[in-house]
Amino acid sequence: MGVALAASALASALLFALYVLAFYAGSAADGHAARWNDQLPRLYESGTPAANAGIGLHFAAGGLILVLGGVQLVPAVGHDAPAVHRWAGRVYVTASLLAGLGGPTLIILNGTVGGTPMDVGFGLYGVLTVVAAVETVRHARAGRTAPRRMDAHRVWGLRLFALAIGSWLYRMDFGVWMTATGGAGHTTDFRGPFDIAMAFWFYLPNLFVADAFSRARRVTTPPALRLAAAGVLAVATGVILLGTYYFTARYSGPAIVRRLLG
Repeated sequence: MGVALAASALASALLFALYVLAFYAGSAADGHAARWNDQLPRLYESGTPAANAGIGLHFAAGGLILVLGGVQLVPAVGHDAPAVHRWAGRVYVTASLLAGLGGPTLIILNGTVGGTPMDVGFGLYGVLTVVAAVETVRHARAGRTAPRRMDAHRVWGLRLFALAIGSWLYRMDFGVWMTATGGAGHTTDFRGPFDIAMAFWFYLPNLFVADAFSRARRVTTPPALRLAAAGVLAVATGVILLGTYYFTARYSGPAIVRRLLG
């Protein structure tokens, strides 16, 4: 079940990375960065270049870490190509730090459309991303002389990827909810009960799933706990597949096709 989750997450992350390039990078390259606001209001404001640069950096780095994070999850890369794993890891962690700092830059300078709850939720997301990136590197370096620390390195690397895919899951979860409920709990100013919950929901459960994934792989984990972890992974895989289908059909697919066709 862990393999199914990793494969579905990798495929979906790659699709979202292409969408980031097609929509966000493409809109900026065409001189129409204001189109970013079609997805979430106040991402781009013409009078705040520093804030725009911060969120632009967040998007650019985010697309990169989705690709590299997925590659780092492939066991063969770490075992058969350790040099590739190390260099890709350095770029991956650097991009994660930039993405983690880019979002809070927007929050500090402009705030978010959802006010304080969204400011706090998104700000905490950035802080946790930076912490996970630092811990991933710290344990990797310590693992050179203390091999046991490599297990902690892998766990923190998985947590980092779980956080890295947060912005992609935010859009997928949001779209599925809007379709399933007609927008219950959502308001146009993003301050409804659903909006407030989503300010934290798009990344905190990811950490729970990442830890379940790690526990399921340990041979010392009791059978009952491994079974429970497998159940969590099965649910997570189903959510990812459903969300990927919806998001690709409604947003990323058309955006990528339009960019390819010019």
